[in-house]
Amino acid sequence: MQRITLLNPQLANQIAAGEVIERPASIVKELVENSLDAAAARVDIEIEKGGTELIRIRDEGYGIHKDDLALALSRHATSKILALDDLEQIASFGFRGEALASISSISRFRLASRTQENSHGWQIEVHGREPEISHTPIAHPVGTTIEVRDIFYNTPARRKFLKSEQTELNHIQEVVRRIAMSVFSVNLNLKHNQKYLLQLPIANSLIEKADRIAKICGREFIDQSLRLETESSDMQLSGWFGLPTFSRSQSDLQYIYINGRMVRDKVISHAVKQAYHDVLFGGRQPAYVLYLSCDPTLVDVNVHPAKNEVRFRDSRMIFDFVFRSVQRLLKETKPTSHAIPQSTYISEPEPVYSNYTKPQQNQIDLYKTLTAEPPTSTAKVSTPIITTATPTAIPTPISSSEPVNYPLGFALAQLKGIYILAQNEKGLVLVDMHAAHERIGYEKLKKQFDTQNIITQNLLIPLTISISETDAEFADQQKELFSSLGFNVERMGPENILIRSIPLLLKDADISLLVKDLISDLKEHHVTNKIQEHIYELLGTMACHQALRANRQLTIPEMNAILRQMEVTDHSNQCNHGRPTWTELSLYDLDKLFLRGR
Repeated sequence: MQRITLLNPQLANQIAAGEVIERPASIVKELVENSLDAAAARVDIEIEKGGTELIRIRDEGYGIHKDDLALALSRHATSKILALDDLEQIASFGFRGEALASISSISRFRLASRTQENSHGWQIEVHGREPEISHTPIAHPVGTTIEVRDIFYNTPARRKFLKSEQTELNHIQEVVRRIAMSVFSVNLNLKHNQKYLLQLPIANSLIEKADRIAKICGREFIDQSLRLETESSDMQLSGWFGLPTFSRSQSDLQYIYINGRMVRDKVISHAVKQAYHDVLFGGRQPAYVLYLSCDPTLVDVNVHPAKNEVRFRDSRMIFDFVFRSVQRLLKETKPTSHAIPQSTYISEPEPVYSNYTKPQQNQIDLYKTLTAEPPTSTAKVSTPIITTATPTAIPTPISSSEPVNYPLGFALAQLKGIYILAQNEKGLVLVDMHAAHERIGYEKLKKQFDTQNIITQNLLIPLTISISETDAEFADQQKELFSSLGFNVERMGPENILIRSIPLLLKDADISLLVKDLISDLKEHHVTNKIQEHIYELLGTMACHQALRANRQLTIPEMNAILRQMEVTDHSNQCNHGRPTWTELSLYDLDKLFLRGR
């Protein structure tokens, strides 16, 4: 039997490197975060051969004292924390003190640095082992330079797992992009094989920050996104959230930052996904760059060696705050919010009207004529509503003193019994009448449901559901929560629960599958929207069946009524299935189509 012995420091560092250093991109992340913790205003990253031959990080930070250079390469050596209390309120990117020790143990490593109070810098070099470290004086500006060459040269088994140069470079670029979107006050530059790939100057204003995001995520994302800034008592949420029409097939444009730290977090991503649930088409994914700031004591960042996951003290509070904030933002995706936008940051040339009649000039007179009250009438006219049962109501009259500037303009005609053609100040508006009317009816039904308590129905024969013992125990512990959702749940044995009542609207649903999904959701996320999702799905079906059908001939007043209601209906830029309800061609767009002015 072998005796127990201590690992030698070099082997311990190489084992630790397996947790921290997965690939060259991991090294870039750790070193750049160290530069940011040193208050660097500029960080230059130079890469060769996808990072396998060279990674050089140069910063203009505080620098490292000569006597601390060797100590910085020891395990668990850090300037970020001193006591357990510090660990509970971490504000820095790094804190474990493992990165430099791990990196230097699997590479040819050089560290050079100079502090403000010294006239020159010092450097040390190590080559993957525990050498006698000597300090060499060197001419160096204030700050730090770290060179990492030939990674995994002394651990060939690890080197075999590296991918192609382009693949490793792609991972590095993604890391730098993610960092660049969290530290706008830092000038970041990335060079590969002597060629600049990213040059990102400091961004202070909102427009400059949006420009940086556009360089990383694409101009279309910024042009097709909504800006969010909100806060609660001790949390702030901000960022850019793509319009429902700007969705993705993959979750590759979803960035989450908590107190400036880039992370992957199931609670937040689930909250955002639920907020988009009602407006996304099919299995599409939302696009967003999200920043959450909160008291550091509310979040534990010490749950993963690479520090890319966190744990919240109160995940339900975080979920509710993110979900409701994003949901409120998306509710404003209606014509009045101009949420099928011209770019906030790139202005479109105004059309010249010298050869045109101003679009709304004659239309206002016509609209007033069509909607005017009889001269003898003195009764107050209430605003009529197109209900899902009666979609042909008369539009709201316009008083002579009322300013008219409707985003969707005035109806001109109906095309093929499917589309409404309208004219607004900018040009031509096309509306899918079924999709638009479906959303109008759906939002009405949702409001009616949300203002009432869930109506339950007792089952004539209680439903027995077989689940695992742990799930049955969990359901029994959450009986009050299930009751608030409309379910009367009892435990009937080690692996069985009994359902005695259900929400009335779900009487035709697969209750067994729904309850299992509820338990799964609650166990993983501590919150669930499954009941609301199912009920809203039924309401959506009702709205779809009652909405205007193709080839339904509408009068001009009826078409205008739909336009007016779209302008005041939440989410009216999309139908219930996430498809757009309207689009706009400005006079500028039309002139381009017909080559006018060329």
